[in-house]
Amino acid sequence: MKKISIVLLLFIMTLSSYGQEIENKGKFFFYWGWNRGYYSDSDISFKGQDYAFTLKNVKASDRPTKLTINNYLNPGNITIPQTNYRIGYFLKENYTISLGVDHMKYVVNQGQTVNINGNIDASYGFQENYIGNATQVLSDDFLKLEHTDGLNYISAEFSRFDNISSVIGLHAENFQINLTEGIGAGLLFPRTNTSLLGKERYDEFHVSGYGVSARVGLDFTFYKYFFMMTEFKAGYINMSDIRTTQNKADSASQSFGYIEPTIVFGGRFRFKSKNKSKRK
Repeated sequence: MKKISIVLLLFIMTLSSYGQEIENKGKFFFYWGWNRGYYSDSDISFKGQDYAFTLKNVKASDRPTKLTINNYLNPGNITIPQTNYRIGYFLKENYTISLGVDHMKYVVNQGQTVNINGNIDASYGFQENYIGNATQVLSDDFLKLEHTDGLNYISAEFSRFDNISSVIGLHAENFQINLTEGIGAGLLFPRTNTSLLGKERYDEFHVSGYGVSARVGLDFTFYKYFFMMTEFKAGYINMSDIRTTQNKADSASQSFGYIEPTIVFGGRFRFKSKNKSKRK
């Protein structure tokens, strides 16, 4: 990000023409980009016909795709990395409404030892009753849980844009810097890859809960129609109905906070209506 900032500043210094500010009211916009995810520890509760237990303070990480041109720019692979895409509309010069997806990835760290309480039927081959300060290693035969295709946060956002170019002494006609802030809310539609207590792996999309978020970022607009935006988003996710096995009686629940830095690239456009009336 430091290198990108230096390049942008050098480019700004070369723009010496002056003119009116870029007008956004009535424009649509879209963007595509990428994210990293950082998650708080989470208590995860599991329940089924013959078990009910809670894992305490489970640690998890994201899973960024290796940075290569093929992985990130090949049209056939664009949905594989941790991506963000959104379409929206400028209600006013400074306010937008949008709908999009934060395709994050959430992976429970394997091999960690966590506190556990609850019970598991003896037929699974694990300790039957967990009380007090009982612990459990999250081995592959006990639990493997990933929201990796992904932790899909589908949200509506309401945002504000403020042109801060003049504040920092820039008056270029074809370049504008905006400070942007917003709030959002939506549903979680993860594809959860789970192996639990030796049962058959489950990996299907399922509406699992809801999320809320707030964001702040910098938007760099070039030649009125193109922009790059970098932002930091913080949010809360509550998933009360996570599918874990082929049996619908088996489920899990968890909630956690997250921080999500992103960088996206997009465009703004305006639909022009044709006036078909003719003067007499």
